[in-house]
Amino acid sequence: MAMASSSSSPPLKKHDVFISFRGEDTRTNFTSFLHAALCKNHIETYIDYRIEKGEEVWEELERAIKASALFLVVFSENYASSTWCLNELVEIMKCKKNDEDNVVVIPVFYRIEPSHVRKQTGSYHTALAKQKKQGKDKIQRWKNALFEVANLSGFDSSTYRTESDLIGDIIKAVLQKLNQKYTNELRCLFIPDEDYSSIESFLKDDSREVRTIGIWGMGGIGKTTLAAAIFQKVSSRYEGSCFLENVTEESKRHGLSYTYNRLLSKLLGEDLHIETPKVISSMVMKRLKRMKAFIVLDDVRILELLNNLIGAGHDCLGAGSRVIVTTRDKYVLTGGGIDEIHEVEKMNSQNSIRLFSLNAFNKILPNEGYEEISNNVVSYTEGNPLALKVLGSFLRTKSKKEWNSALNKLKKIPNAEIQKILE
Repeated sequence: MAMASSSSSPPLKKHDVFISFRGEDTRTNFTSFLHAALCKNHIETYIDYRIEKGEEVWEELERAIKASALFLVVFSENYASSTWCLNELVEIMKCKKNDEDNVVVIPVFYRIEPSHVRKQTGSYHTALAKQKKQGKDKIQRWKNALFEVANLSGFDSSTYRTESDLIGDIIKAVLQKLNQKYTNELRCLFIPDEDYSSIESFLKDDSREVRTIGIWGMGGIGKTTLAAAIFQKVSSRYEGSCFLENVTEESKRHGLSYTYNRLLSKLLGEDLHIETPKVISSMVMKRLKRMKAFIVLDDVRILELLNNLIGAGHDCLGAGSRVIVTTRDKYVLTGGGIDEIHEVEKMNSQNSIRLFSLNAFNKILPNEGYEEISNNVVSYTEGNPLALKVLGSFLRTKSKKEWNSALNKLKKIPNAEIQKILE
């Protein structure tokens, strides 16, 4: 996997779209139809239909807002009469300001004049005037958020003949924005928030002990990509750092001493030539034990190799050091005394079709007429990201007839490269 380009990308958001709306105005009509259309187009959407609100619900909404890539704000007649909607809007704009390049907000003016929202006139003026007890500061934040969102490019229902046409154009705009946002991001890197957050929270542990975590999963599932993204973000916090890719293959080809010398040289910043990890000078050992290091050992398949590189019990590393080990073999981690194991699971069907489509069609959904065969390809790969990329790239320039022929051949005589990935 390409490490340099992928490791600079942010993790993928959990939700593609978050819908902010006034329930009493649009819950059972426009918003429900919009939600159904988004789901039909395989757009992961967060929507809260609950009528009862409370502190726990708000905390969940805050998390959902932070985990969303695009926001559809449905302004309606009574939107501003809900402090809940207004607080939601302020939170959305906070996210946009904090991450301008990765957050998109699209206003939808549903049976309301855009100027009423922008200038807070009409029903919006009346609603805000009733909220004086909320305090000037909060009301001003609401007004600022309303003004900012209303000035963004969006949709006005009064310019459409039917709601169906309006929803159709919203879906097109959302897909276009998500295509732009995800094309490079997904092709290089497809890391769900849960995977990224799990590893990052482990590394944030302030313990002065040497701590180790294993990233375990089938070949091509994204272990190296995940480790590379974490390394890119946190390695600068340590006195020494080293990312060793394809450790097992490299050690077989060049010998254990070569790999060990690479590790030490990167950590200590000088060329070292040690014949074996078992014979290391006391001076080098002291330097290692004084250093807070961050190490990634990628694709370790042999327990002895792991112990030779970081020492049984990891006693050759300095206080506060952290080690990530990626492997297909869980025994390497359990036998090596790794503190925590994180399993990278197969990609779900929705994300699989997106990643495949990006490589086959350069967009997040298949071309018209290719939906069924694309789903068959995704099923064949069993949610393996690398296999999806390889097959998508291979089929990209082929005709539909060639697609069918290739898939039939794969089912009878598996492609060696794909099979190697899936093993």
